[in-house]
Amino acid sequence: MQLSDHVGRRMKLQDLYVLTAVVHAGSMRKAAAQLNTTQPSISRSIAELERTFGVQLLDRNPQGVAPTEYGRALLDGGATVFDELRQTVKNIEFLTDPEAGDVRIGCTPVLAASFVSAVVDRLSRRYPRIIFHLVTGGRDTLYRALSERNVDFLIARRFGTVADDHFNVEMLYEDSWVVVAGAQNPWVRRRRIELAELVSESWALGPPESVAGWIAMEAFRAMGLSHPRVTVVTMSPEARISLLATGRFLSILPASLLRFPPKRSEIKVLPIELPMARVPNGIVTMKKRTLSPVAKLFIEHAREVAKPLAKREY
Repeated sequence: MQLSDHVGRRMKLQDLYVLTAVVHAGSMRKAAAQLNTTQPSISRSIAELERTFGVQLLDRNPQGVAPTEYGRALLDGGATVFDELRQTVKNIEFLTDPEAGDVRIGCTPVLAASFVSAVVDRLSRRYPRIIFHLVTGGRDTLYRALSERNVDFLIARRFGTVADDHFNVEMLYEDSWVVVAGAQNPWVRRRRIELAELVSESWALGPPESVAGWIAMEAFRAMGLSHPRVTVVTMSPEARISLLATGRFLSILPASLLRFPPKRSEIKVLPIELPMARVPNGIVTMKKRTLSPVAKLFIEHAREVAKPLAKREY
């Protein structure tokens, strides 16, 4: 009998679940407490798995336990198994009630406050019992969440190529980035402005590693200018918009953020063309991963919302 047949007959999903809990907890005692069971029961599950595979899955030490290379390989496969089971459960739930379910979307804070919120608004009006989980963060955080199957897909900005064969990228639209000010800012009355005139103004920008921060720095660098005087550094687009409303600050935001509801009438675009300020946005999914019907439904609506943006010139 081949090992795969042997494992298929003997391995229990509960034992695999216990192994995952032990590794995450760092010890069998902690895992037993989390699973509301006894430590001997945990030990039996691990021992049964090790007998089934014929290899040692955990290294024991005074500080707790850590997975061996065999254990890590099994955990990687287990994450896929449990994810597929969750997706299957979602499929069954959707078949029994096609107007309910939940979807987990990874996106940047700016996209969460603009494009993604617009898609949620559109979809929730038609399917009010769908639950939307918006998981926000930077690029590395989002791709890690997708790799670990903690989100169904990403709505993300793209720089260069995604250097990983595990992902599919479907482009939706290109967003332009614009210099903005509050309606009460004196600069909004000017018909022509050179970027050099704004170097000494008070700016509210994203951190250098963010999209907004990177675009700002590149724009000034491309014009041969020194970096602007950044007064506030924040990832939060809503914080930047609140500061703009005071009339004292300038910022750089994606044009789509000013388009989606609620429309930002208190924010004005200044007449400045930024170099290299168009950023593609798209849907990122994992290859060989089945999406739930609700996730597919969200993606369909995202394509519809993106259509006018793909045609629009900002």
